Amino acid sequence: MLKPQSSAIICDPGILDGRPVFRGTRVPFQNLVDYLEGGDTLEEFLEGFDIDREAAVQSLEEMGRADLLRPAIHG
Repeated sequence: MLKPQSSAIICDPGILDGRPVFRGTRVPFQNLVDYLEGGDTLEEFLEGFDIDREAAVQSLEEMGRADLLRPAIHG
């Protein structure tokens, strides 16, 4: 399996005061965490934001929160 060429998440002081956001957007990573911790599914998050599935899954892995993905897929 090939490694991703770039991180799905960036921290730039010029974007939302440096909070982690999805690359190429102003969507905070925390939004995804909040959705999943609140009981919403990954699909519900993806419907509400212009983020692709691969980037969302990669971000959870990069940020050490892949545990949130299991209930969204199997639930």
